[in-house]
Amino acid sequence: MHSLLFSLLFTSLSLLHPSTALPPHRPPPSIATNSLSSSIHAPPVPHPTVFFEVTKPTPPPSTTTTTAPCSHHLLSHDFAHTYSQPPVTALYSPPSHCPFTRYSSVVLEFTSTCKGRQFDRIFGVWLNGVELLRSCSAEPTREGIFWKVRKDITKYYSLLLQSNQTIAIYLGNVVDKTYTGVYHVNLTFHYYPIENHGGKNHRKLGNLYENFADLILPISRNLPLNDGLWFEVENSSDVESKSVSIPRNAYRAVLEVYVSFHENDEFWYTNLPNDYLVANNMSNQQPGNGAFREVLVSLDGELVGSVWPFTVIFTGGINPLVWRPISAIGSFNLPSYDIEITPFLGKLLDGKPHDISFSVTNSLNVWYIDANLHLWLDNKVEVVKGQLLENNVESLTLWTKSHFKGLNGKFYAGASRSIMSKGWVESSKGYMTTISIQKFDFENYNVLRNDGSLQTVNQTIDLNTTVLTKLYKGFACPFYKTESLKKFGLFVYTNQVDEGNNSYSLLSNVTLGLNEDKIFATESVVSSSMLRNRQRGEGTMVVKNNLVSSGLGSTHQVYDYNENKGGFCYFRNVSSHNYTIVFDQVTDKCKVNTLLSNVFSFD
Repeated sequence: MHSLLFSLLFTSLSLLHPSTALPPHRPPPSIATNSLSSSIHAPPVPHPTVFFEVTKPTPPPSTTTTTAPCSHHLLSHDFAHTYSQPPVTALYSPPSHCPFTRYSSVVLEFTSTCKGRQFDRIFGVWLNGVELLRSCSAEPTREGIFWKVRKDITKYYSLLLQSNQTIAIYLGNVVDKTYTGVYHVNLTFHYYPIENHGGKNHRKLGNLYENFADLILPISRNLPLNDGLWFEVENSSDVESKSVSIPRNAYRAVLEVYVSFHENDEFWYTNLPNDYLVANNMSNQQPGNGAFREVLVSLDGELVGSVWPFTVIFTGGINPLVWRPISAIGSFNLPSYDIEITPFLGKLLDGKPHDISFSVTNSLNVWYIDANLHLWLDNKVEVVKGQLLENNVESLTLWTKSHFKGLNGKFYAGASRSIMSKGWVESSKGYMTTISIQKFDFENYNVLRNDGSLQTVNQTIDLNTTVLTKLYKGFACPFYKTESLKKFGLFVYTNQVDEGNNSYSLLSNVTLGLNEDKIFATESVVSSSMLRNRQRGEGTMVVKNNLVSSGLGSTHQVYDYNENKGGFCYFRNVSSHNYTIVFDQVTDKCKVNTLLSNVFSFD
């Protein structure tokens, strides 16, 4: 193992530095498929390379029944030259061939093969405008590739029961004389039955927080269109919105937000301050606006929540050789972010349309954003009463420091914000007050050396989300509390050396991590889960005419998940080098793992 951080290959040519003559944040270097050094390729085999993202099984063993799932194949399509073309669509209805009509879990499975030269491509899957999956394609190889994404979509249960809906997939691909890879895609849903001998039901009566929503409304663009259904936020003043009316008998509301960043902001956490770019006459060559971004979510112009996103690195990012075959955290299944807007139901329950809008602080082109509005309905009343009691939005605190001389410099950005809302609703379930709190902290250290050809970035984001609900009905006053503590860690080291003859070499080291602790509590029950997920990667490559001519990549990942309710645990320790898995240790036995805290600490 190198003394430099065992990295995640951060080079999509987005970390090109001011001293290079190549444009910044250009498309990543492509892997040549016919005339490459053999060191880049897996040993010649008759089958394609299998790419994967490390995550826990879906569904987890604690909820999997002994009966096999019923599978429903929905769509097959070859995505060739599909950029700026309409999404591919298919009709969806619940499967009539399944011997059961109620499900303990539903899993979306997306599979694809590809062979040839290609970039990483962002894509999405929507059901009647509700986004189910945001993902990125694996980059092809000479021998061909295969990858699979499995995502638990049971929380969309009420939507999945409806007939005559439209499934849409947008994967904007380019095929020409240079980029030859065609993505051969299959989409299947797997339905797991509920067993009568103690199997868990998908709904738990009386629990306001473990039931799935009764209605899910899309906050996305409508078909037909020649692109994805997401909104495109192009700059810091761009605001994208959609008007929505909700049923007047809703007693709880959660907005699930999907976010991804591309082009000049694909690597926003590496962007340099504008004063540095101006001083070095680089304003038209390098993306700027510094290294802080915040997604703002507003209701009728009033801020109701925020997203400080996890730094997803796509499969061509930083150094494409690192992500072969272990993909970066979140790249095949980008996270979504929940914002509790129940306190605002007092404004939404008037039967009138209301605007939900998105913007991004300091953003450059382009951010893809949409959302799903999850609603819980009271079928015993026509109108639920409600009132917003408080919406305390603290102003964003953002402080920056820059110290540079010529092309070398040190830059710091720090930020914090808190948002607290409180409101009540009254329905047949009783009088319910809800308090929602979001707290955010951000730090980013960015250092340039060697006339800007060596860059290090060290960043952490801390998020604390708490929702507390008290239900008053007669003498019973149950409460529900959910709390989520997250820490996103990122370290990047890149050193680019000009080799002459329109070529350069690049050494990349990356550490990427995600900690998440969740707690759910009532007056009688407390349950929790813990995730520690770390990757370290290292890559070297030589790029000539924007094609990788030689290189090596290694990745090491430790994934540790534990939940006390049901006793489900999953631990995986896996390492790869130059397309080959060096070791892969997997266990579902609950135990204390010290490897993460000893090796992958961001503190």
